[in-house]
Amino acid sequence: MNTKIFCDIADLSSIKKFNKFKMVKGFTTNPSLMRKAGAKDYKIYSQKILKIIKKPVSFEVFADNEKNMILQGINISKWGSNVYVKVPVTNSKGKFMGRVINQLNKKKIKLNITAVYSAKQTKKILKVINKKTKVIISIFAGRMADVGKDPLPEFKNS
Repeated sequence: MNTKIFCDIADLSSIKKFNKFKMVKGFTTNPSLMRKAGAKDYKIYSQKILKIIKKPVSFEVFADNEKNMILQGINISKWGSNVYVKVPVTNSKGKFMGRVINQLNKKKIKLNITAVYSAKQTKKILKVINKKTKVIISIFAGRMADVGKDPLPEFKNS
């Protein structure tokens, strides 16, 4: 297992600042963070970020159904060679997005599977991906801790 530090930010000045740190191995963002940073157009703002960052950077799909997530993922993956497509492990209805993960992974699209809270979810992800491709599994330890759950057992089991 290889743990790396990624900054979860969208503010351009913060990205410029943290991009200089060697310990920061990449960046991840999401539509909410981008809106908060003043983005009006998701793709245009993402391209501004890509002009700053050469390290891996994850941009999240914002659709909530499988078909549109796949289409958005394909589109986002074309923005740059350092781009990872960020896909939530479940949609807003709690449905596992295994088909989306599998379809994008089959196209050799680099993925960041996000909002993972359990080893059970990690195991489901591992069943639908080719383990030789680049996939980040983002386990939300901070949010687990915020609700009083110890995240370490889920990390170890994952």
